[in-house]
Amino acid sequence: MNRKAIRLAMGTTLVLAAGACTSIRDHRGFLVDQALVESIQPGVDNKASVQATLGRPTFASQFGDPAWYYVSVDTRQFAFKRPQPTNEMVLRVRFDGNGNVAGIDKAGMEKAIALNPDKAKTPTLGRTRTLLEDLFGNIGVVGTGGAGAQGGGPGSGPNGS
Repeated sequence: MNRKAIRLAMGTTLVLAAGACTSIRDHRGFLVDQALVESIQPGVDNKASVQATLGRPTFASQFGDPAWYYVSVDTRQFAFKRPQPTNEMVLRVRFDGNGNVAGIDKAGMEKAIALNPDKAKTPTLGRTRTLLEDLFGNIGVVGTGGAGAQGGGPGSGPNGS
C-alpha cells in the first residue's frame, strides 16, 4: 500500500512538472479568415461592405489617405518568461475619396523590429541637466517678460482694459 502511494505521488509530480514546461499560446486581435479577406475587391467594395465582411477595424488612419487596419498577433509563453510573438499580421484596407476600396496590403513579422532601449538613460536633444537644475531650473524664469510670458497687468488687453 505504501509503494502505491509513493508511485502515485511520483507520477503526479512528474505530470505537474511536465505541464509546467509546456507553453501557453494566445491570440489577440483580428481573427484572420483568408476566404473573407480574399473576397474584398478594390473598386467593388466600400467601407460598409468591408465592415460587414471583416467587422470593425482594429484602428483607422488619422492622417494621410483613409485606411483601416486589422491587426492579429499570436504569442507563445513558457513558464516564468515573457510572451514571445510567433506570428503577426497587419491587413491594411485603403479607401479612395468616395469610400470605395482602393487596395489591400498585408504585412507580417518581416516588418517588425526589436527595440532594446538603454535602461541607464534616454538620449535627448539639448543639454544635459542635473537633478537640481531640473528641480529648481524654473525659479526666476516663470512670470518674467520673456518670449514665453503671458501679457499681464491692466491696460494690456485688446481693448486697453
